Amino acid sequence: MTEPFRPAADGVRTRLFQIIFESDTPLAKGFDIALILVILASVLVVMLDTVDHLSAAYGEWFYWLEWGFTLAFTVELAVRLIILDKPLRYLRSFYGVIDVIAILPTWLMLLLPGTQTLVIVRLLRVLRIFRVLRLMQFVGEGRLLVEALLRSWHQIFLFLFTMFLLVTLFAALVYMIEPAEAGFSSIPTAIYWAIVTLTTVGYGDIVPVTPLGQAISTLVMLIGYSIIAIPTGVFSAEVIRSIRADRYSEQACPGCGHDRHEQRALYCLKCGTWLDEETPDPHLAEQARDTSRD
Repeated sequence: MTEPFRPAADGVRTRLFQIIFESDTPLAKGFDIALILVILASVLVVMLDTVDHLSAAYGEWFYWLEWGFTLAFTVELAVRLIILDKPLRYLRSFYGVIDVIAILPTWLMLLLPGTQTLVIVRLLRVLRIFRVLRLMQFVGEGRLLVEALLRSWHQIFLFLFTMFLLVTLFAALVYMIEPAEAGFSSIPTAIYWAIVTLTTVGYGDIVPVTPLGQAISTLVMLIGYSIIAIPTGVFSAEVIRSIRADRYSEQACPGCGHDRHEQRALYCLKCGTWLDEETPDPHLAEQARDTSRD
């Protein structure tokens, strides 16, 4: 996918544009990979700075490294804006917003101490790796997943609503059965237990102590295992339907009426008829020319 940006002028700006905004040359790929490594290093510094003994020993190093990364990213953003013909357009783009967010926390730290941990958001800039590795072709596959999710939201919502009813029912039963000393002090607390049990997570912080409560827990766990495949099946079916719709055409064959052809098919799979009724079959035209020559 080509980014809709152009350099502001020929010469040095165009050369910098090719390095920073494109990835079809070794130098441009090297720049992007180096940028990603620096981003990861800056995030690693922020993460290590939250470890107490490392912060106590190397806190000053972490502080200056973070400022070094921030200055580097600030200069990089400034260069991006200078070489573009419409810099504000870039600032409103997805990557532009991420670039700004990535440097704001450190600068805000001068005014609002404690915001330095927000620089973790610069990890989002690693999304540029999709351009470096030429993975933007998979955006279409992601679109299929989103479309499948949107088409199946009614079934998923019905499933979640049914689960909410079951969770509330079991929670109310266990709340009436179990003593408050077991942790079931309220129905919302019992709902928390029912959700944890139904999803088979089982934290164990709230456990039924009566035989009937334990029997209900067993039933809830079995229900959780039995229904776990329902939303997966619904979503998978919609994904398969999306793939088929994206691959196959609904155009009916003018010869036999068969309507399941691949998008790029030229002839019918069943009878071999030319599918495009608006244009003549080039094979027949070629045969006609050969016959006229004979």
